[in-house]
Parts: sequence; structure tokens; C-alpha cells
Amino acid sequence: MSNAEQTAEGAGPFTTRLTWVLADGGTAVWESRPARKRGLLSVRSAVGPEPHARRADSESIARLRRLNLLAAWAFAVGGALFGVGAGVAEFGSGDATGVWIYFAGGLCFNTGGYASLLQAINAPRRDSEAGALAARGWRWWSYEPGRIDWLSTFLLFAGTLVFGINLLSSLLEGLSTQQTNRLIWAPDLVGCILFLISGHLALVEACHGRPGVRPTDLGWWIVAVNQLGSVLFLGSALADFTRPATGSVLNTDITNWGTLVGALCFLVGGVLQSFEHP
Repeated sequence: MSNAEQTAEGAGPFTTRLTWVLADGGTAVWESRPARKRGLLSVRSAVGPEPHARRADSESIARLRRLNLLAAWAFAVGGALFGVGAGVAEFGSGDATGVWIYFAGGLCFNTGGYASLLQAINAPRRDSEAGALAARGWRWWSYEPGRIDWLSTFLLFAGTLVFGINLLSSLLEGLSTQQTNRLIWAPDLVGCILFLISGHLALVEACHGRPGVRPTDLGWWIVAVNQLGSVLFLGSALADFTRPATGSVLNTDITNWGTLVGALCFLVGGVLQSFEHP
């Protein structure tokens, strides 16, 4: 197929939308997120006035649905637990209860991150000749940094693992100020940055280039709400730095409220994502 017969959109090295001419004169449009989340691409026949959606095979559709629901509800439950943990930290007695609630929420985030990566790995791929989505054999892992969906979900999963280091370290007692910043604060900050980069790539994927506003697109709302949560998590992490001179946290209220509202964003994003299925 010549370059004249296809048009690619995206940003940098990433293609998020591809339009090409079929052998019968029709046109097919592949978009990264709909293909990955819903198992769909759009086809317009040479004589038809309107495009129609062409679905992947039933096995791929069932696989995408299961992974999407697992990721959606894992992030929703994880967000709820993080919100409860922040509420306990702000209004509770200050014991270890909030830490264990955070830890349970972190396990949910791990699950949601890996399910999202599995969805990217096992999504059906475009068959340019047939103008359809072709099934793939199941895989637990792949290395495809040239795909924006893979890179976004990989960084998301990596962020949840780094948060796990932060949460495990939070269970330790008797840490010095330097150890607290190195073992708890630093992983928290790195995890938030990974979440932000992942969210930016997801916005690029949804907008096919420079991030913008797409109020009629459910996928855009999911990404935007989650990205807001990531920004709030970052603000919370920055405020949680322990001053070496005094041993006190910069601002506990910002830490707790940033985590609480950010967690609610992930809760809402997870619920919305449960509707973005085949």
C-alpha cells in the first residue's frame, strides 16, 4: 500500500489514527483507543454515504470486555480506598489504620494497572488488506514502546508498582527524616510523575495529537478525570516532604486533601471506564 493511499495522525513517532483505502474503493479508519477498548474500527464503502463500525471477532471482544471491567473496577475500588485512607489520616486518630487502607488501595491500583497493560498487549491489530481487526494469541507480556497505548499503560503500571514501594515503606517504624524522604516520599513523587506522563500520552492518544477538549468523547472524559487525579496526587506528594531541619511535613492538610480529591477522581474515572466496553 502506498503512502498516498493512507493518512496517519498522531504525535511524534506515535500513530493514533490511520485512514486507508480498501481494495474495493472503500475507506477504513483505525483509531488506537476505540480499537483497544471497544474492538472497533470504522469502514465506509465506496458507495455508502455513512461509515459503519466493524467489530473484532467474538473472542477478542470478550477478552477486551473482561480486561476493561477488571481495570475499571480495580481503579474505582482503589480510588475509594485511597479516599477513605486520606479521610482517616485527616480526621481519624492517627494510628496505622489509614496506612493499611492505603495498602489495600495500592493493591487494587496494581491490579488495574496490569489489566490496562494486558488490554493494550492483547488488543486486536488492524489488518489493512481486509479492513478489519485481527485476533491475537494471548500474551502476558510484550515490549512495544513504539505504540502509544502500550507505553501509556506500561508507565501507568510502573507507577502503581512504585507506589507499592512507598506504601510498603510506610509500614516501617523508627525511620529517620532522611529515610522517610528516601523510602516514602521519593517513591511517592516518582509514582505521581509516572502517572502524569502516562495520562499525557493517553490524552495525546484520545486527541490524535496535541491534547485538547473533546466533551462528547467518553474516552476523553475518562483520561481527563484521571489526569486531574494525577495532578492532585502530585500536589499531595510535594506537600508530604519532611523538612530535614525540623522533622515536620510541609503541609499535612494539602497532603490529605490532595489525596482525597485525587482518589475521588480515580473513583469517578473507574466508574466511567466501566461503560467504555465493546
